[in-house]
Amino acid sequence: MANVVVVGAQWGDEGKGKIVDWLSEQADTVVRFQGGHNAGHTLVIGDNVYKLSLLPSGVVRGGKMAVIGNGVVLDPRALVSEVERLRGQGVTITRDNLRIADNVSLILSVHQELDALRESATTGTKIGTTKRGIGPAYEDKVGRRAIRLMDLADLDTLEDKIERLLAHHNALRRGLGLEEFKASDIYEELASVADKVLPYMDTVWQLLDEERRAGKRILFEGAQGALLDIDHGTYPYVTSSNTVAGQAATGSGMGPGAIGYVLGIAKAYTTRVGGGPFPTELDDAVGERIGERGREFGTVTGRKRRCGWFDAVLVRQTVRTSGINGIALTKLDILDGFDEIKVCVRYKLDGKEVDHLPASQHAQARVEPIYETIQGWEGTTAGARSWADLPAQAIKYVRRIEELIGAPVALVSTSPEREDTILVQNPFEA
Repeated sequence: MANVVVVGAQWGDEGKGKIVDWLSEQADTVVRFQGGHNAGHTLVIGDNVYKLSLLPSGVVRGGKMAVIGNGVVLDPRALVSEVERLRGQGVTITRDNLRIADNVSLILSVHQELDALRESATTGTKIGTTKRGIGPAYEDKVGRRAIRLMDLADLDTLEDKIERLLAHHNALRRGLGLEEFKASDIYEELASVADKVLPYMDTVWQLLDEERRAGKRILFEGAQGALLDIDHGTYPYVTSSNTVAGQAATGSGMGPGAIGYVLGIAKAYTTRVGGGPFPTELDDAVGERIGERGREFGTVTGRKRRCGWFDAVLVRQTVRTSGINGIALTKLDILDGFDEIKVCVRYKLDGKEVDHLPASQHAQARVEPIYETIQGWEGTTAGARSWADLPAQAIKYVRRIEELIGAPVALVSTSPEREDTILVQNPFEA
């Protein structure tokens, strides 16, 4: 049995929620290992629709342990709100099924204000953040001035830590002509939620090591996508954490040997939210058609997603940077009825062909897609649960994607319903 890491193989929004939920039924423990409440999963279970931003997907299924690892930045107020909302939907959340790493860094109101201020500024690069304080919280973590969950267990020691935090933030605010934060306000903000979040606190690396030694199946759930990775993504239009599969080890406290199988999630086309390069973007009726059929609006923000053809160059790149063993191809049904479908197989940069996306921001903006045209298919793939249910040309499309990205398709998703899945290889049994 292999512990499985699930990562987005594009710019996020690939349909990880359904796949993670499908896998979580086989898992004992589900771990979030990076990001914050800036990414969303929509789970459809029977007649119930659950929208998760921070909590691991396993929390909505009985008998599973959901874990928030140290690689996450945690907004305690958002956590309390999400827990209460899910409880209102009949989901039981207690220490018996939710644990949070004691060394997780916290997102505070000072982070959210700074994030929103930067993103709303009239000058500088607009990254397209969700303005939820994720970036500034990671900055404080790296700057060694973060408030961590364990600090709420000893409120008497908070004063010095808050002063150290505000020495940085109030200097920024003075420079921006803003009123300074008061240490007492930050203290009250933390003290008011301490009793609601501390019951879930645990030494997560130790808990997971015990789970692994006991032979439990562990599912590591990533947020966003590998192309938003702070190192390997389309910098600076990226998130503030590492989103590639290797972060599953660092962000949970487990060694890399605990990872057995990496499943990448990729749409049968490509989408992106916010600014940044997008070589295969379609600013035409075809792009609109894909967006409307795919209901391409963000779970958390409601923002309209940019749409384009499948980019095999980018997915091939993330297969390598994340060590992806297999791909879950989602939303194949959205391409039903197209006379022809294009796939980007290489780029042209300054008149020369290249086989990867360069790291330079300016070079990324200049690459042009080189397409291969594939015949579309008649009939529908929606709801298909076996290869026999797919049109022959749809199967050819899937097989060509496998060849181009250098990884097999392990699952094919043909609707938001979890049962509408074609299983080729079960990652837990690989």
